[in-house]
Amino acid sequence: MKTLVISVGGSVLIPTLADHFLSEYAEVLQSLSKLFRIFIVVGGGGEARRYIGAAHSCNINEAACDEIGIAVTRLNARLLIGVLGDYAYPAVAEDYTRACEYGLYGRIVVMGGITPGQTTDAVSVVLAEQIQADLLINATSVDGIYSDDPKICSTATHYDMITPTELIEIVHKGSMGAGSNNVMDLVSVKLVQRSNIPLLVLDGRDPYNIKKALLQGVIHGTIVSADRTSPLPL
Repeated sequence: MKTLVISVGGSVLIPTLADHFLSEYAEVLQSLSKLFRIFIVVGGGGEARRYIGAAHSCNINEAACDEIGIAVTRLNARLLIGVLGDYAYPAVAEDYTRACEYGLYGRIVVMGGITPGQTTDAVSVVLAEQIQADLLINATSVDGIYSDDPKICSTATHYDMITPTELIEIVHKGSMGAGSNNVMDLVSVKLVQRSNIPLLVLDGRDPYNIKKALLQGVIHGTIVSADRTSPLPL
């Protein structure tokens, strides 16, 4: 059975507390868990940024803001565990060792942030290295990697496949402050380069895009691999 690590942006999973996709994601993940070992890393999204914004307005330092963001990611993870029910291990994994231990029970493992200064995307790459995942999926709010931010630049080029080195060049100028909102941050992309684990960045606003990619080979996104000719390793 192949092992997947899926990083789901908080703004993708829970745009707002009143408008979320928890049930839709749970349905997809429950179905895929019969075919794959699944580990999920959940981001903080808009709720985390709102808390961090309030903290900034009170002159709270960046390290403390990171801790606030981590707390929100774990709350989001708890919500997803609740919706997944018996398909998920019933506790949020708060470090890599616990994630590995929880994975021994054959259920979906869910975690949020771990370390101040490290995004949940970076957490997902380190976790993928730790468990020797076959594929890392980043479910984000755009349909893959572009040469520029497609929400700002209408002429941005979409890439079907790209190398980690090329991706580093694209994200190199991104913000690294607490609560920053990029497709991926520089640290996580450098970790992808180090790990040599194939990465699929796709449009997570429709969770069924994950299922289509894995089961049908229909990819609404970008494959990041050192070998441009490599298909998904599934």
